[in-house]
Amino acid sequence: MSIPQTGGGPIERPEQLAEYLAAGCKPKEAWRIGTEHEKFGYCKDTLKPLPYDGPRSVKAVLEGLQGRFGWAPIREGDNIIGLEKDGANVSLEPGGQLELSGAPLRSIHETCDEVNAHLREVKSVADEIGVGFIGLGAAPTWRHEDMPRMPKGRYKLMTEYMGRVGTHGTQMMYRTCTVQVNLDFASEADMVQKLRVALALQPVATALFANSPFFEGRPNGHKSWRSRIWRDLDPDRTGMLPFVFDEGFGFEAWADYALDVPMYFVYRDGRYIDALGQSFRDFLRGELPALPGEVPTLSDWADHLTTIFPEARIKKYIEMRGADGGPWRRLCALPAFWVGLTYDQSALDAAWDLVKGWDAEMREGLRVAASVDALQGEAGGLKLRDLAREALTIAEAGLKARSMPGAGGLIPDETHFLNALQESVETGQVPADELLARYHGDWGGRLDPIFAEYAY
Repeated sequence: MSIPQTGGGPIERPEQLAEYLAAGCKPKEAWRIGTEHEKFGYCKDTLKPLPYDGPRSVKAVLEGLQGRFGWAPIREGDNIIGLEKDGANVSLEPGGQLELSGAPLRSIHETCDEVNAHLREVKSVADEIGVGFIGLGAAPTWRHEDMPRMPKGRYKLMTEYMGRVGTHGTQMMYRTCTVQVNLDFASEADMVQKLRVALALQPVATALFANSPFFEGRPNGHKSWRSRIWRDLDPDRTGMLPFVFDEGFGFEAWADYALDVPMYFVYRDGRYIDALGQSFRDFLRGELPALPGEVPTLSDWADHLTTIFPEARIKKYIEMRGADGGPWRRLCALPAFWVGLTYDQSALDAAWDLVKGWDAEMREGLRVAASVDALQGEAGGLKLRDLAREALTIAEAGLKARSMPGAGGLIPDETHFLNALQESVETGQVPADELLARYHGDWGGRLDPIFAEYAY
């Protein structure tokens, strides 16, 4: 979700930075699940991406959702750039990808109902104006010059900066989609254990959800090109974060890391002020060149934390960020995977036992193998398919232990949401494998059919 954050008043003590993160600690009964997913919109007749404005556009979809389903608009200047309702947000990524940032909900049953309701609403608006939406990790045919730019000051600044620090930044911004889940922690120690498990097992999620084997009209040599993009984007704010596994890691260490991530902007009075490459440490001293003499607020800190993009990150909760956007069924599988691994202590301990012996080289090797070969990948003698099988066994046990019923008690727990992932482990095939088989088979090397056959 890329809308301005709200965090509080002026920062008067350095300790407030870590305290802001620690304020996210919640007792287990207050833990919630927040699912986010992005999708590409396109014109059905031309198969081109949606412009921001016009009769068939991102704006038309937002206005349709607002008028028909009671969403309240979020504006930047005169432009509608998002929606909000009942604790959820609909927002825009740089190339017009439409994102649902779901409300914090108690169960995967509830978050899946929310996803389903959202997709039905979007489809009802889109069908009437000749628009479709599709869940893929990367745009299969579009080039950079095909992509519109959404009218958001944040994205204008980021676009200008990306070319200075890596080779794939604008590809990430304009031509990728993800699905992620946001989860709570009880204490600093709980956060540390969960974040370590999250980072170590992101390659398993990347492999299971790999769904971006095409780019610019042809196979790209990776089953998750989206994951490949993140490896050459901006080393200051991406990666697997080996320091998280150091003894003594906690909220203060994360704050120190975030302070050294170069800034993008400061948000003031409805506009984004260019602070590209500047230092939040200087900001704390009142020496930020963009705003000389001014000190940051906690809202500025909250905004800055949204500009850090590792494979898993913390704000007042943990974000799992390793999965490609994908088909409807898998949008509920991702929260099931991570909730099962982390919301039951026995499962979390088992997950940590699975990964605690790995070093940074092993974790990075698995990350690369997952992007290239998905479940067929391996690193350091570990096969991702075997790791996925073990992780799913732990996740299933964790969901059974939660015993969170659905459908008025007719469904005893949340384990059935893992079915799509278990099928992948049984067959060794993930969405990218299916797409490649179609491309080399009945599609005859053409990609146009992907839009009609895999649209929501």
